[in-house]
Amino acid sequence: MNNPQLNKHGELQHLLTTEGLPVRILRDILDKASGFVNLADGREIKKIPLLHGKSVFNIFFENSTRTRTTFEIAAKRLSADVVNLNIGSSSTSKGETLLDTVDNLCAMHADMFVVRHSTSGAAHLIARHVAPEIHVINAGDGRHAHPTQALLDMYTIRHYKKEFHNLRVAIVGDVLHSRVARSQIHALTTLGVPEVRVVAPKTLLPSHVEKLGVQVYHDMAQGLKDVDVVMMLRLQNERMQGALLPSAQEYFKYYGLTQERLALAKSDAIVMHPGPMNRGVEIDSSVADGMQSVILPQVTFGIAVRMAVMSTLAGNK
Repeated sequence: MNNPQLNKHGELQHLLTTEGLPVRILRDILDKASGFVNLADGREIKKIPLLHGKSVFNIFFENSTRTRTTFEIAAKRLSADVVNLNIGSSSTSKGETLLDTVDNLCAMHADMFVVRHSTSGAAHLIARHVAPEIHVINAGDGRHAHPTQALLDMYTIRHYKKEFHNLRVAIVGDVLHSRVARSQIHALTTLGVPEVRVVAPKTLLPSHVEKLGVQVYHDMAQGLKDVDVVMMLRLQNERMQGALLPSAQEYFKYYGLTQERLALAKSDAIVMHPGPMNRGVEIDSSVADGMQSVILPQVTFGIAVRMAVMSTLAGNK
């Protein structure tokens, strides 16, 4: 079966999901990102001309701070012309379809679309619709995927842990509504992590989640025992239908990451979170701001990883 993300040469044409991506492509993006991290650290002027003359359109149908801003910074560091579409005042609010909007932007000579949408599959729809020379990056679609977040998470893990083949990773929280968790699981297993755990109440886990190759835990003490990486997830109240939890306080009592619970992991375990954090709900401030937290470095690495994705796409025809 053909992978819609790859061109006829097996190169990355669009980045829509981490699912099904060859390990060589994942590793290539991580390797390229290393160079961009060093570039940002070592230069007074942080621009290079890899996307000079290219137009990148950020079309976000959902609110975002970190993702949209880091994509914008990444594109500008590659010397692209960046257009941020204000969806609230765009023609889509007047009834124009998604593909009509895309067609109009293509007529303005767009080279790359960065798309966030509340509907799963929106980025795939656009990728199938646009001309072959245009690239699409999924910046999050519904509950489905958020591949660049997963890639920056993989970069962060590799930065601190060096290798993937000897790690035990726990993904904790609202897996049911999390596009990040799905993308993380696919990336972790593809990169060879031997043990991926999901830790959550039954109401916040997809049915048959174990088919993704993870071990399921409902108890935090058991789920965090001797792990190398703790990846916390945001409690996504805006996507919940019905009362899946008694209260935020009750959730923190059983599933919040505290110093006491973190002590069950390995002493050098790192703590990650894709943001935005709900302090006192999924994570205690002492942990979020503590010595084992790498939450802010994740944001920094996100710029380099998104530069790596864009430059990879721009170099493939």
